[in-house]
Amino acid sequence: MIRSYEHEDLDEVLETWYAASQVAHPFLTEDFFEAERENIPNVYLPMADTFVYEKAGKVVGFIALIGDEIGAIFVHPEFHGQGVGRALMDHAQGLRGNLEVEVFKENRIGRDFYRRYGFSFIDEHVHEETGETLLRLVYDES
Repeated sequence: MIRSYEHEDLDEVLETWYAASQVAHPFLTEDFFEAERENIPNVYLPMADTFVYEKAGKVVGFIALIGDEIGAIFVHPEFHGQGVGRALMDHAQGLRGNLEVEVFKENRIGRDFYRRYGFSFIDEHVHEETGETLLRLVYDES
């Protein structure tokens, strides 16, 4: 079930984000993760429309939208390949239509997911905080 994020979901959202990040972003440092753990509830979530995927009463995935930009989409690794990410993306696409996202070039899992969904490359730049290359992708439903 997909529903709007509530403050009580924070611990499970952070758990999902961290577990998925360990799989998709092994090239990032623990210092970066620690900073992001503070930024998620204090900076990112307040500015985003966030939706969670709940299964058996537990949050197993989430997507955060800032306008038509996907600020984050994460699925707990135990639920990869079960349609959770696609369902969250379908929900976002139904709400916003065309979407944009940035993904680390080294994040093969994320890049493959976006490619399968139909996103295409439009630009790349260096992520200042990490020095890693970010790819900017767009999904155009037309």
